[in-house]
Amino acid sequence: MTDGRAGRARWASAVLAALGLLAGACGTGPGTGTPTRTVTGTVTVQRSSPAATAPTATGGSLVAGRYQPLWPFADEKQARDWQESYRSGGHQPWHLDAERTALSFTQGFLGFTGVDQVVKRTVTGGDARVSVGIRGEGGGRPGIAAVIHLVRFGAGPDAPWEVVGTDDTTFSLTTPGYGAVVSSPVRVGGRITGVDESIRVQVRATGSARPLGERCCVAAGGDGVPWSATVTFRAAPGRTLTLVASTGGHVAKVERFAVTGVRVAR
Repeated sequence: MTDGRAGRARWASAVLAALGLLAGACGTGPGTGTPTRTVTGTVTVQRSSPAATAPTATGGSLVAGRYQPLWPFADEKQARDWQESYRSGGHQPWHLDAERTALSFTQGFLGFTGVDQVVKRTVTGGDARVSVGIRGEGGGRPGIAAVIHLVRFGAGPDAPWEVVGTDDTTFSLTTPGYGAVVSSPVRVGGRITGVDESIRVQVRATGSARPLGERCCVAAGGDGVPWSATVTFRAAPGRTLTLVASTGGHVAKVERFAVTGVRVAR
């Protein structure tokens, strides 16, 4: 009888161990074993993705739950306030035009007045890419300076467009990573293809007419060659910043630029 009870006990322990292994396997991502989480109850993302780890904007949510609000609205409340003013009095209708928003961001916020052409536009639902550029020499085809990424901020058919970043081209800004938490001084870098380039880096924020920090000029050139610079800035903790890198001087003051969104450490 003693041997029988001992055998049954060993069998029960084995079953419980197997059940424990099955329970531990639940909740992992398919094929990877990476834990997942649900954002706003509708979108499932990997914990390791930049969108999942990006900090929440002060005073409101991220744009579409994942993007940094760079311009023209600092948070969702500002976007809602504009919606109310538009519904009641039709104020500033350009917020509903992705092209005009992209050009206003480029010329007004960044100060790149020579970049005044919309070369291409692609809009899919609440997501848009607008390629802005400079006039071609001798009336030729405009050259693309940057591909600006915009997303509708908020809900409803009159949700305004918000600039959330740029797509990489032959000039990239990849350090620090998008949505990273930074402090001053911050190391900025990426890759560039070109000859005799001179890179200017600025730290900007919505609501500030002047840069919060600036570094010029970083010599660079080659085919996909890394570039980097260190910039000192002053900004309130938790604030969203736009890091801007630009280069030019061959046919125009600014010929290419790239931006990314980060947050100031608390």
